[in-house]
Amino acid sequence: MENAGRDAADVLIGLGICGLVTICCGKGNNGGDGFVIARHLDNRGFAVHVLLFAKPDELTGDAAINYRIIAKSGLPITTYPDASFSDSDLATKLSQSACIVDGLFGTGLTGPVRPPFERVIAAINASKARVLAADIPSGLDCDTGQPLGPTVRADHTVTFVARKKGFANPAAKEWTGEVHVADIGAPRVVLPTPPG
Repeated sequence: MENAGRDAADVLIGLGICGLVTICCGKGNNGGDGFVIARHLDNRGFAVHVLLFAKPDELTGDAAINYRIIAKSGLPITTYPDASFSDSDLATKLSQSACIVDGLFGTGLTGPVRPPFERVIAAINASKARVLAADIPSGLDCDTGQPLGPTVRADHTVTFVARKKGFANPAAKEWTGEVHVADIGAPRVVLPTPPG
């Protein structure tokens, strides 16, 4: 998670940041990646705001650890537990962003997103900000490259270890935008063998 978040922050910085970065996080490891991205951007002097769509006590493992780090570091965090947000409030927050990071769901998503996340995805897609997805756009099936329902439309996707199988589907590009592969230190033996 540390390597993934740092590498995603590096890609975002390389693309150019000219304003506030809003990082939308769910309660799983993809949200944990978002917390690490926020910390690395903050450490380098960029303005960040984390939106957590869960209760902090729902976080577990590395995601919980990284949330506690950014909370104790004083990073701006807005928590939306139990769908307790208005669409207009969320739209206002996102409208202040130069860039939005999608850290809602990762590769473990097995069906359409459930409420309230279809509203979050709609707000991200309606924003004029550049969108970067961490690992995979939330709502996209990593094996087929097809949306499972409401899906984030990213301008860039920083995917970890290797391109996801579904990214070979030409239709996936509509959701992933430009794909950047981040080498997060996985052993070479676990990497897919290139064709030919």
